[in-house]
Amino acid sequence: MSNIVAVTDANFEQEVEKHDGLAIVDFWATWCGPCRMIAPILDQLATEYAGKVKVTKLDVDANIKTSSRFNVRSIPTLLFFKDGRVVDQIIGAVQRPVIEGKLHQHASAA
Repeated sequence: MSNIVAVTDANFEQEVEKHDGLAIVDFWATWCGPCRMIAPILDQLATEYAGKVKVTKLDVDANIKTSSRFNVRSIPTLLFFKDGRVVDQIIGAVQRPVIEGKLHQHASAA
């Protein structure tokens, strides 16, 4: 995980909800096949959009409180936060253009 920040129940508010600008949270688990499918896409986007978009990952098994708070029932779930508020989501494994389209839709600087 190069430019991806691992977040937890303990630091979620600081890392995501207090972040100015666009942040993506990947709700995932180690046993989730589709989560592993989109991981390389998120790695690429985190590198290409470094400084413009913050990409984070939250392990749902280890961080049940935050997963429940955002009503995450299926993984992978990507939540898009802009200035600390959820503005969009993607549920399931999707191709890069779908994720990148959401980035462009919500990131004024991307």
